[in-house]
Amino acid sequence: QVSPGLRTPRLPVWLCGVPGRHGVLFGTDSRLLSHWRAERVFHLYFYSGRQKQTQTVHLTIDTHSCHWETAPSEDACSPGKRCPALEMAIRTKWAGATISWNGTDPFS
Repeated sequence: QVSPGLRTPRLPVWLCGVPGRHGVLFGTDSRLLSHWRAERVFHLYFYSGRQKQTQTVHLTIDTHSCHWETAPSEDACSPGKRCPALEMAIRTKWAGATISWNGTDPFS
C-alpha cells in the first residue's frame, strides 16, 4: 500500500528530465500546493546528483514581473539566445515567469 505522503506530497516536488540532466526540482514552501497567492515570488531548488553538481541550484521564480522590468542583459531567453531547458520546463507550469539563477550559471 502506498503511503499517504507519497500520494499527496507535503512539499512541491517534480522529477525533471531535461536534455542531458535528470533531477529533482522542489520547493520548501508547502503553500505552493494549496494557495495560489504563494505563487507570486517563490524559490525552487534543482538537484541532479551528478558528480559535477556540488550544490543544489537555487532559483527564484517571479510570476508577476514584466519583461520590461528585467534588464536585457539578464534575460537568457531573449531573441537570438537559447533558453535553458530547465527554465522552459518551469514555464510549462508558470508561463511568462522571470527566473533568477541567483549567481549560478544557467545550464542548457
